[in-house]
Amino acid sequence: MKYITFDEDKPYDLILLGRVAIDFNPLDYNKPLYESETFKKYVGGSPANIAVGMARLGKKIGFFAKVSDDQFGTFVERYFENEGIDISHISRCQNGEKLGLTFTEILSPTESSILMYRGSIADLQLSVEDIDEEYIKSAKALLISGTALAASPSREAALKAVSLAKKNQVPVIFDIDYRAYTWKNHDEIAIYYSAVASQADIILGSREEYDLTENLIAPGRTDVETAKAWCAKGARIVVIKHGREGSTAYAYDGNSFSIKPFPVKALKGFGGGDGYAAAFLYGLLEGKELLDCLEMGSAEAAMLVASHACSADMPGAEALYTFIRQCKDEYGEMVARA
Repeated sequence: MKYITFDEDKPYDLILLGRVAIDFNPLDYNKPLYESETFKKYVGGSPANIAVGMARLGKKIGFFAKVSDDQFGTFVERYFENEGIDISHISRCQNGEKLGLTFTEILSPTESSILMYRGSIADLQLSVEDIDEEYIKSAKALLISGTALAASPSREAALKAVSLAKKNQVPVIFDIDYRAYTWKNHDEIAIYYSAVASQADIILGSREEYDLTENLIAPGRTDVETAKAWCAKGARIVVIKHGREGSTAYAYDGNSFSIKPFPVKALKGFGGGDGYAAAFLYGLLEGKELLDCLEMGSAEAAMLVASHACSADMPGAEALYTFIRQCKDEYGEMVARA
């Protein structure tokens, strides 16, 4: 059963709004960050990674963002163009704001950490003047990343984009994407997260992220209570992730579907969520059954934690389907089915 439909006449499959950053991942593994000496540079930031992932899966992608007016801004623009991502609504900051720098630490396959530099940050300079209604109307769906809500003027830009999407019957996808930086307190998080979640057609998040979203409304909800509440607000699909314990998609009609992680030899503990979102949303846009979308998301998440990069290692459709088939050949047809 299809739980959400998209207007196939729209030229863009998805337009994303949110953070673009620069990732520096260490090449000398199993060391704390202060001992790491060699790093490789990538385009990063959760919505940027999802955009690359979906473009590699063959989808037409657009993006609302601010980048720094320097060589890192050029790096992002050229990388996106090479991936086939439209950059017509990515603009440069004019007051010296810089792209965020993310230095990652790979201590072990299960221990990773992230050090972020986000002072005078470019992505949060996106303003209401940057939001183009015609651009939003050209998309089958709009994705809002939760980090865009962390400060003004970006949060107002995101809220305007949501309003215009609803006005034009463009489905809204809310990737909660919680990062502790920039937020002032938990009440602020709950106010803005719940404002967008209440307008969303699809919500993606971890249990922790839903707890933050519901902190002022109804703290302590179970997964079923959370899903029922947001579906009552209008969501068609609510995905709740539990890391190594798997994830569940709850549909508006009361049905739910669960998936387990694919077995993989992990290299790092980050990046899987972005791969998950890219493949899950790709499946929905392809009209796949919800459980198949979850399986694809789980598979791509496994591929990403087994690789060094996030954006640069996003697979194409053939590689994704091959990975799923090989896992089923080795572990059985129901390898990831809960």
